[in-house]
Amino acid sequence: MSDPIESPLRTEPAPPRRTLIGPFTARHLAGALIVVVVVAVGLTLVTRPIAPAAGTATPLPAATPFLVGAPIEGLRPGNQAPEFAVSGDEGSTFQLQDLDGKAVRLDELRGKLVWVNFWASWCPPCQGETPVLRDLDEEYRDQGLAIVGVAVQETTIDNVREYAARYELGYRIAFDTSADIFRLYRVYALPTQFFIGPDGTILDVVNGPLRHEDAQARIDAWLPKD
Repeated sequence: MSDPIESPLRTEPAPPRRTLIGPFTARHLAGALIVVVVVAVGLTLVTRPIAPAAGTATPLPAATPFLVGAPIEGLRPGNQAPEFAVSGDEGSTFQLQDLDGKAVRLDELRGKLVWVNFWASWCPPCQGETPVLRDLDEEYRDQGLAIVGVAVQETTIDNVREYAARYELGYRIAFDTSADIFRLYRVYALPTQFFIGPDGTILDVVNGPLRHEDAQARIDAWLPKD
């Protein structure tokens, strides 16, 4: 009788896997670390202030506008910017006013580069853009730039005042209580920007927030030259 053929399969038990902590392998720990980092970043984004303190330069991350209506054909560069007043059917007139109750009139801003910013305090991309407007206002207000922030869809004017005070906004802010100016300018996204030349002609319309460098480039190009 011939000798039995030995099986080519190994019968010794496989060596145990290397572990770093207890039963967990390096792959387990790496996966857990990724989860922790993602959660930490998420918490940071949720809990950080919506706008940094005055004087803090923060680059604006890529952001999209907050849509508050269906996209419509709006005002275009080359159009004359409408005055901040609307006549009602019954003969009354709504005149946009700032937070101090003073009328805001475009004809009083002739000769300046006017940056009209439609926004809301509850709007995330508007919040992210706040330091951009604040810092550029401080830099250019004495050089011929006039920023007008038109707050829309707010509950009360006190909400707007609180936001302006919290973030030390020095530019002029108005409250479009009836949304008449909002409709007049055919706005459907927040924020929406209108750059208006010294002669009252619209130079550019931007549906969405502007980064510091993009807004500054427009200001430098269109600011009235002495």
